[in-house]
Amino acid sequence: MKVLVCVKRVVDFNTRIQVKSDGTGVQLDGVKFSMNPFDEIAVEEAIRLKEAGIASEVVAVSIGNDKSQDTLRSALAMGADSAVLINADQEVQPLAAAKALKTVVEQQQPKLVLMGKQAIDDDANQTGQMLAALLGWPQATFASELVIDGDTANVTREVDAGLETLNVDLPAVVTSDLRLNEPRYIKLPDIMKAKRKPLDTLAMADVAGGETAMIETVKTSAPPQRQAGIKVDSTEALLAELKTRNLV
Repeated sequence: MKVLVCVKRVVDFNTRIQVKSDGTGVQLDGVKFSMNPFDEIAVEEAIRLKEAGIASEVVAVSIGNDKSQDTLRSALAMGADSAVLINADQEVQPLAAAKALKTVVEQQQPKLVLMGKQAIDDDANQTGQMLAALLGWPQATFASELVIDGDTANVTREVDAGLETLNVDLPAVVTSDLRLNEPRYIKLPDIMKAKRKPLDTLAMADVAGGETAMIETVKTSAPPQRQAGIKVDSTEALLAELKTRNLV
């Protein structure tokens, strides 16, 4: 069984984001980038399926500029067998990403597509669902546990009411949540091996069908600063302050 896993290069989650002075976006110069944490979990799950003898091949795919090769090399170092970069110099919105990934899925013919439930840069949480709809495949989102049983995937997913278990027929699209697994630490020998693994490049225009941006970012602004708290000396003073603020 071939598994296709989708990864995205994003600003590292430990980085403090700064908004540009003109409000056109966030400052990216000199900022550390890394693999989207949810996608890293998806890669780990694909590798575990291969190590368990369930998956025979793991292919990583990413959409972005040439620097996204570093993200794909990280996936290869974790244990993916090969990688595909869809080269795009401009921002790619979820529908365009889903259409591009659909073309790659049709080329690679996997039985399972894994990806993070969302990317931490835009928090769109749309690409996986759109890809499943375009392919006409079943989908299971927010997976916290994945068990492959023949041609069926048993997925435990986290919902507001607790846990929900879905049985979906393969091929299917599954998006990972934080508690699906703990990604492995990449060792130096694996990084060196990853440099010799195949990485193919496709042009965005060739795989997305001429999809153009449908959403325009008008302005980016930092959240307002939180007001400093106050201290009170007694319960009576606390109640009086709450009444002043119409909180009681």
